[in-house]
Amino acid sequence: MLLRVNDITVHYEKVAALGGVHLAAGEGEIVSLIGANGAGKSTCLRAICGLKRITEGEIWFNDQRIDKMRVHEVVKLGVSMVPEGRKLFSPLSVMKNLEMGGYCRNDKNGKKRTVAEIFGHFPVLKERLKQTAGSLSGGEQQMLAIGRALMSKPALLLLDEPSLGLAPLMVEEIARIVKAINDKGVCIVLVEQNAAMALSLSHRTYVLELGKVVLEGRSEEVISDQRVLEAYLGGKG
Repeated sequence: MLLRVNDITVHYEKVAALGGVHLAAGEGEIVSLIGANGAGKSTCLRAICGLKRITEGEIWFNDQRIDKMRVHEVVKLGVSMVPEGRKLFSPLSVMKNLEMGGYCRNDKNGKKRTVAEIFGHFPVLKERLKQTAGSLSGGEQQMLAIGRALMSKPALLLLDEPSLGLAPLMVEEIARIVKAINDKGVCIVLVEQNAAMALSLSHRTYVLELGKVVLEGRSEEVISDQRVLEAYLGGKG
């Protein structure tokens, strides 16, 4: 497995946000995490990329233990994250935001090729190169956030609520792009409040409740589980 999260516990002060969570993601997979607000989905991604320290357990990426590494060290290994809310550098141009995403790379020509690949995924960004990130629409900002993450050439891309706040047509476009990125060999761990979208895109799914994994399996199996149908899909059979 490319990523192995082994029974991690994460605390915010004395409160446990995650308790013994495990998950794995292999090369070429999309793995989704679904659950209610406060279930610990975002905390799990933050722990993987080094933004939040774990108090117990281990996290392994590509056979290297990464839970004691700093964020930039994890990025250099091939892990990149698109945070919830995008967290762009709003006063900076589209191009500057992309350049910031490639700060760990020294290969100038390689970065140019990556920019060209990103424009292949997001042609609208090429048209907006000199605009400030803050002037883009919500959908365009999400595209830029994903593009910025891709600038580090990750083998593992962590996506935290990429459809949040977007119109239905833009949600469909983001879903198409996530699939296209995965088709190019990038492993994706997807956190989504939109359970229907997550289950339709992913190969495997973990369901989190109150900081614990309560259900896991292939997405086509999870989607038919009565608990998931009732809790996240409106009871649809």
